[in-house]
This record gives sequence, C-alpha cells and structure tokens, in this order.
Amino acid sequence: MIRSTRFQPLLLMTLGLVVATLGCGSGGSAGSGGSGGAGGTNGGVLRILVTNDDGVGAEGIDAIVEALTADPNNDVTVCGPLTDQSGTGDRTDCATGNATDTTTQSGYPATAVDGCPADAVNYALDPANGLYAADSLPHVVISGINEGQNVGEPVVGISGTVGAAKTAARDHGIPALASSQGIPGPDGEYDYPAGVQAVLAWLAEHRAALAAGDVTTAEIDSINIPSCDTGSIRGALEIGIAESSALQPQDCESTLELPQNDVEAFVNGYTTLSAVPAN
Repeated sequence: MIRSTRFQPLLLMTLGLVVATLGCGSGGSAGSGGSGGAGGTNGGVLRILVTNDDGVGAEGIDAIVEALTADPNNDVTVCGPLTDQSGTGDRTDCATGNATDTTTQSGYPATAVDGCPADAVNYALDPANGLYAADSLPHVVISGINEGQNVGEPVVGISGTVGAAKTAARDHGIPALASSQGIPGPDGEYDYPAGVQAVLAWLAEHRAALAAGDVTTAEIDSINIPSCDTGSIRGALEIGIAESSALQPQDCESTLELPQNDVEAFVNGYTTLSAVPAN
C-alpha cells in the first residue's frame, strides 16, 4: 500500500510509549489511485473500520479497538464475523450474512455479521446498511489483531484476517492493514500490547496519506508481531513473503542477522511488514 523505509525506526520509537502518541507522526510516501474513503477528513478525524476473522468477541480486536478509541481523532466502527472464521480467506459464503448489534469484550459497540470476514467488510461498507454514508466511507480498514501469525504464502492465502483487508482494498478501494499476533510457546501469552503498538506505529506513519486519500489499493500491508517467551522483539523489517509457512514459537533471543523472508524474520524475533497483492 505505502512503502516506506521509515517503518522500522518509527515502530521502535513508538513501542513502549503511551497510546496518546497516536496521530503525532506524518504520512509516509504516497502511492496513487486509492480513494482512502470518500469525503473529507472531518476536521482531522480519521474514520477507521476495524474487523477481524476471530469474531467480534475476540481478545485481539478488543485490544486494538480500545487503543484506537483512546484517541479522539479516531472515529472507530467495528464490524466483524459473529463467530470464529479463521482460514476462510476472502470467501463470502460462510453463513446467512445476517447482522446483529453487539459489543466487543470491553463493551464498545459492534456489528456482528453471521458470515465470513469478507462478508463483514462488505456489510460495513454498503451504505444501505447504515454504518457509513456513501460520501464518508472509512479512510482505512484495520483487520485484527489476529490470534496467530500469518506469515508465508500458504497461510497468507487462506487467512481471513488478510482476506478481509484484501476485500476492502480490491472491492471497495479502501486502504487496509492486516495485523496478526504470534502464537506463544506453551507457557507464554499472546503479546497483544506489542501488537497494538505496532499497529499504532503503522497508523501514525501513514495517517496523513490515509486522510488525504493519497494511497494505492493495489496491495495491502500485513504486520506480524512476535509473542516472545524470553527476550524481546528484535526490531521491525519490511520483507518479502516466504513460499512456505511456520507456526513455531518465536525465538526473540536469536542472533540471526539478515533474514531472507517473513517466516525467517518472524521466527527469529522480528516484527515483519509485508505487502500482499489485493487481487
């Protein structure tokens, strides 16, 4: 979507800071062709649709919604699948498609769609359903934070988290980010705080370009954040996607340098940022 070598230093600067830092960054280098959401920026407010594939009641989506809504310059709408729809890619045939009002774990209003992640995105972005007007669509769709990494072509291809983001970009012209948290070891926990900070860093870097609609939607960005049992995240790398996948825990004490792809980087303790074609 927006390629920038500034992601790594900005992410490292943002990790560990309070949520109030969101929105202080400048926009990254801009592409062309995407609408970034119709209409103006509404006095500097960024319209954000949050979705996922784990279901609107999942821990990861709750974590990022709580962080995003802490900033008054974010206008957050939540619409996701009613139940866990992991592994459904960008399918649109999971269930009835019926929508009901609900909340996230922490009580933020949400819409639950009985269907695939892509169904939830399509529902939210159809003005007939009342979540957005045709002239004020979201500037960006954030999918996640997923429970489990989505690295390597086989997993990326079937990920509902990635599929939701691709649907937003390909079918609606809305820039999108897929965000996924690494599976921890048997005694570890999902490090959603680290995932939240990575998403906030990405949003802060690209905020101005998203608000201006000055981006391309030919691809979406996919962030994968380690859950370190020991050690700490070693940094962040923009990197290509491997032909194979891996589900093993992340070795954040690794000394491997210059990983060759997202799988190698991720399992050796790096946060990875990869471009995924929207088509």
